[in-house]
Amino acid sequence: MGALIAFETARQLYGKHRLSPSHLFVSGKSAPHFLSTRTSLHKLPDDRFKHELRLMQGTPEEVLQNDELMEILMPRLRADFTASETYVYRPGEALPCPLTVFGGLQDHDVGIDSLHAWQELTDGPFQVQLFEGNHFFLHKQEQAVISHVLNGLSRQTETFAAGGAVIRSR
Repeated sequence: MGALIAFETARQLYGKHRLSPSHLFVSGKSAPHFLSTRTSLHKLPDDRFKHELRLMQGTPEEVLQNDELMEILMPRLRADFTASETYVYRPGEALPCPLTVFGGLQDHDVGIDSLHAWQELTDGPFQVQLFEGNHFFLHKQEQAVISHVLNGLSRQTETFAAGGAVIRSR
């Protein structure tokens, strides 16, 4: 869901104020306009929902087996899935900034084609960077992802709007 929030925030800032991030990084999410064939998880009964969470391998087994904790977490998890699964993409102007998409090589829910589809949403440079792991590759690839973000940012020219003037720095 974070990828959608980042994307929509960037779109709103650019559409309303002509401000753009120096680089947009998104992770583990099909392009917003890419039609998903995935089952809607937010409507599943609790036992099936927990089963799907287990298959995704992002929630520790100790948490899934703790009924009291799951009673607290389940509404929040469902809310996240509801927001993500009911999001409706509205076509708009392409972002002018570079866009990098991160994905897991063994992510069975987010295919490589759906990651490449993000390219249609930017006029800037585009890159897909794949890592070993499933949808939650970030858990084991944190340092590699941070390194890619830092390298991507260090290559960019930062542009800031200040008092109507555009200031560029390297």
